[in-house]
Parts: sequence; C-alpha cells; structure tokens
Amino acid sequence: MLYQAYQLQDDLIAPARIFADLMGSVAGSSMGLGDTARRRISAGLEMIARFRFTHTRPDFGIESVKVGNRDVPVAIETVLALPFGKLLRFAKDIEARQPKVVVIAPLSGHFSTLLRGTVETLLCDHDVYVTDWANARDVPLSAGSFGVDDYVDYLIRFLETIGPGAHILAVCQPCVQALAAVAVMSEDRHPATPRSMTLMAGPIDPRESPTEVNEFAVSKSLSWFQNSVISRVPWRHAGGGRRVYPGFLQLAAFMAMNMDRHTTAHRKLHDHLAAGETAEAEKIKTFYDEYFAVLDLTEEFYLETIERVFHKAELATGAFTFRGAPVDPGAIRNTALLTVEGGRDDICALGQTSAAHDLCCSLRPHLKRHHLQANVGHYGVFNGKRWEREIYPVVRNLILAME
Repeated sequence: MLYQAYQLQDDLIAPARIFADLMGSVAGSSMGLGDTARRRISAGLEMIARFRFTHTRPDFGIESVKVGNRDVPVAIETVLALPFGKLLRFAKDIEARQPKVVVIAPLSGHFSTLLRGTVETLLCDHDVYVTDWANARDVPLSAGSFGVDDYVDYLIRFLETIGPGAHILAVCQPCVQALAAVAVMSEDRHPATPRSMTLMAGPIDPRESPTEVNEFAVSKSLSWFQNSVISRVPWRHAGGGRRVYPGFLQLAAFMAMNMDRHTTAHRKLHDHLAAGETAEAEKIKTFYDEYFAVLDLTEEFYLETIERVFHKAELATGAFTFRGAPVDPGAIRNTALLTVEGGRDDICALGQTSAAHDLCCSLRPHLKRHHLQANVGHYGVFNGKRWEREIYPVVRNLILAME
C-alpha cells in the first residue's frame, strides 16, 4: 500500500500546485501591485508549484560542445534499446577519431541525466556513450525480471554493440557490476573487453570505513527491506503490478541525511526569486529539477544489491558469481584500472573503491592508478569544478595512455 498512499497524496496535492502555478502567472502580470510585493507573492506561489517529484527522465540539454576551437552540435542517438535500459550515444559531426567512453550510470533512484556534467566534460575529447536505465514502473510485467546478473549482462551487451577498443567509466553503485563485467569478459578473452575502466566512488568493498548508508544497509535483514520498502506499482502505470523499490523513498533517505542543506537551498531559492535574481534562482532550480526526478528499481535488483553488495560483500570476498559461475577479478590482465575517491564522501568512504586494486591482482603496476580528491564529497567526484579541473585530467590521461 506504500506506493498507493504516495500516489494518493500526490493526486491530492496536484490541484494546489496547479492553482499556485496559475495564480503565479496572474500575480506576475498584475499591475496593481508594487514590484517588491509582486515578486514576493510570485516567489511563494512558485515554491508551492514546485513541490513535487517527477518520474520521467529530464532532457540532457547538451546541444553543443566545444571541440578544439569550435562549437560542435551534439545529437543523442539510441544505439541499443532493451526493456530495462538503453545505450545512448552523444554523436558529434567531427572527422577526428576520439576514444570511445561508456559512462555507466547508477541505478539507484535517479535518471542518467544526473551525470549530465560528467558527460558534458567528457564530450570535448571523447566519443561518449551512456547507459540510460528505465524507470521500473514504466516496464511492463511481460518484460520479465531485472536483477544484478541482468545488469552485468546489459553492460556486456552494450560493450559488444560498441565493439573493441572502448573504455568504461562507472559512477557509484555500478562499480561492482562494471568490475564483474570486465572480469567475465577478460576470462572469456572477449574482443570487446574495455581498454580501461575508471571506477568512481563505488562500493567495491563496503566494509572499509563504513558510512551511515553502509551501516544502515547491514543493520537490517533482507526480509525487513522486502517487507518495509518494497511496494507494488499502481495499475495506472505501464508497469502496473510490478514490485519495486520506489525512487521517492531513496530520495527521501538521501535528503534526510542532509536536510539542513536542502532547507537552506530552498530558502535561498525563495529569496532569489523574491529579489528578482533570476540567474541565481535558475541554478538552484536546475539542480532540484534533476534531483527530484526519480525512478523506481525492480524488487529483485534492489534486494540482490542489498544482499550481495552490502550484506555479503561478495565481490570483495571472492564469492561473486555471474549466471552461476565464479567471477575472478584476477582474470583482468590488460584493462587499465583507475579508482577515484572523494575525501569528504559520506556515501562511499575512503578505501571502498580502491579495494579494486587488491582484487585485480594480475594487473601490472603501470596499469593501476588511484586518485584521491581530498576536498570533495560524493557528488563532487563526478560533477562540478573539482571534477572538471582536477579529476577529469587524470581520467583523460589514463584513457589516452591506453589508446
């Protein structure tokens, strides 16, 4: 009944949002109010109108990118479409060949557009692809299930579609599946095995310096998660009847960790709107338009992630399997490894990602590199000025070295 209760609440609040949006337009054009009063009223009404979560992927909004000395148009192409995710390519009309990089987006409650900044930075020097995961509530029951092994399968199929010579960059949660996929492909001597893999702020071994997120995951039994946070999608949606971990729950959990920060941000947004400071307000609105766009995870993927990644730490302990066969990161011999961690990351702490180096025991030293960005949190590892100026050059240099 959890999802139904959320849907009912959203339906009840919707008229108030619509009314606030309408009245905001009236207040904005009213000639009977002074500028200050009009802006304050409009600001309050806009805050009410924005009080919602959305459940569809926003646009990436990347229309062009600077390559060398000129702006080059960018067109998004669907390279491969599967029921639970697509492989997208950010195509550029240039003659020069650039390294192919697959950005592996997390499947953890947000859409792939959360990595817009990551993609935009990479686009200057690379032929960029991204995994675009589907909202489980929009996937019909007839499509079947989607668990951790299916995620690894999708990554292998995406790499097969791109062909030999690609590089992968995994952000956060999918670092585990990315490493597993490369290990499987390496053992099979697959021709599309990536030349390099960059693992950024991911729980390769969540037992290292456990964070509040890690401790919560291991403090509850699998049956607790199944009974407390799994719900059935209402029948009005395409995936009606599918059991999911709702994205709105994941967002609520993340917000609760830093509620003071989000409250302050919304106060600033109101003040900027009331003062007519549209540029400053737009920055905050753009971030929260993305942050409040949520997607649902299938029950099997969420529970398997809790059990296999956090409860049992299967990859770190050597117990990880794929389709029943053991996965050996030691089989990786030719794929260069870069791990990136943030010194102030409160979701994936120091040591959890760099644990990959011990697992990839067959890699020669010159194929391994670790980068610690001491002054960033989780989000700053893959977005913002530190990513652009200090982390990205390290990523770019590794890729170039393997070309």
